[in-house]
Amino acid sequence: MLPEDLDPPDPRVGILTWLVVGLLVAGFGACIAKGANNPSDPELGESRLPGFGEIGIRIVPAATATGLTPTEECALLAATEKQRARGLMEVTDLKGYPGMVFRYPADSTGAYYMRNTPTPLSIAWFAADGSFVSSADMAPCEDRSDCPTYGATGPYRVAFEVPQGDLAALGIGPGSKLEVTGACPRT
Repeated sequence: MLPEDLDPPDPRVGILTWLVVGLLVAGFGACIAKGANNPSDPELGESRLPGFGEIGIRIVPAATATGLTPTEECALLAATEKQRARGLMEVTDLKGYPGMVFRYPADSTGAYYMRNTPTPLSIAWFAADGSFVSSADMAPCEDRSDCPTYGATGPYRVAFEVPQGDLAALGIGPGSKLEVTGACPRT
């Protein structure tokens, strides 16, 4: 029996409560099914190298490359100005990644250097449409201000650094393309 001064509960409140709880449970289930730790924006995903993201790439070898087919890889990602400035400085282990992608929001012509980078690297630059621009081998340089610089032969939107000599094995050279695909391919 209810006291006279209290109104009986409104049945709509109970329905609304169950609706909210149901939506929360459905949202949580969708998060689990989709993968809360695999965001669609790869810049938000953490890589095995702290301070950088990871991104899927597709490498399409030049038509003249014999025996090579397009491959999909998961590379380190340097997409912010701070990440691009840091690059592979002081890195001796790529933690299983084939290399690091440096992505720019607009065409760039800036040169790269190897200051405080102990690992010999090769770099390839790619235009906005993914076509190969040029490449260079880069020698390690200690932490000093007179390290040599390495520049592309034309504007580029993406640069890809790999351990020195690995570009050819990946099918990267004149006539090849590099496509940024977004999320890393599942293995």
